[in-house]
Amino acid sequence: MTKFRTIEISDSRFESNHLRYMTVKSANLRGRGDICIFVPPNISSDQILPIVLLLHGVYGSAWAWSHCAGVHLQTMEMIQDGEIPPLIIAMPSDGLWGDGSGYLKHSSYNFEKWIVEDVVAALTEKVTGASHQSPLFIGGLSMGGFGALRMGAKYSGKFKGIAGHSSITSLEQMKLFVEEDLLIYSQEDQADEDLFNTFQKYRDSLPPIRFDCGTSDLLIEHNRELHRKMVEQKILHEYDEYPGGHEWSYWEKYVSKSLRFFAQQLK
Repeated sequence: MTKFRTIEISDSRFESNHLRYMTVKSANLRGRGDICIFVPPNISSDQILPIVLLLHGVYGSAWAWSHCAGVHLQTMEMIQDGEIPPLIIAMPSDGLWGDGSGYLKHSSYNFEKWIVEDVVAALTEKVTGASHQSPLFIGGLSMGGFGALRMGAKYSGKFKGIAGHSSITSLEQMKLFVEEDLLIYSQEDQADEDLFNTFQKYRDSLPPIRFDCGTSDLLIEHNRELHRKMVEQKILHEYDEYPGGHEWSYWEKYVSKSLRFFAQQLK
């Protein structure tokens, strides 16, 4: 039985490179949301695969990770080379509010529950290999890194590992990217506005965490500060820096680090 009034998935005859697309009517979005999904080939109906939710940044949508970074092609190569096990990557839109929803609850929408509840439910309904028993991971870039790390910590019972690339670390940094008034994004629980505060609040139940940032990124000092605070407070995590800026060439190159990190949590 479906939890959605409408849900539609692309026809396998017209799919390419193991990508498919789904459109779901979500009460949390008060309308429809899109999900781009990579599903490896030759999956039997009784297989249970890990699921990675991969979140885009500001200005993006469900197609961003696949068509700006080719993450599905990299994933297929890594599976074929035995670097990671077969897994599903679900790349949802953020809800398409303004320049970016922040993956938060505001403006009478719940963009957070769209990700952690609706996207997962839609996958388990329609995608072979996706199950309520699937190990679940979440990662993202920039605004999507903020969303992935924040929601992954807040809903730690759902996720086996969380990761961020070039992440916004506090809500005030959204002003570097969006034209919308930051007051609109304000949360009742202020811990939801800052990654360090979120990690502190849920520190007793955090899943494994990794994040990285480019040394030429406009968010590098914010990521360094988050790393420093986490070290001081003995919050376990992995943090790396690599050459590069706030750009697709960086995320294309280093998203594999998060996929390998997720695979490690399955061992």
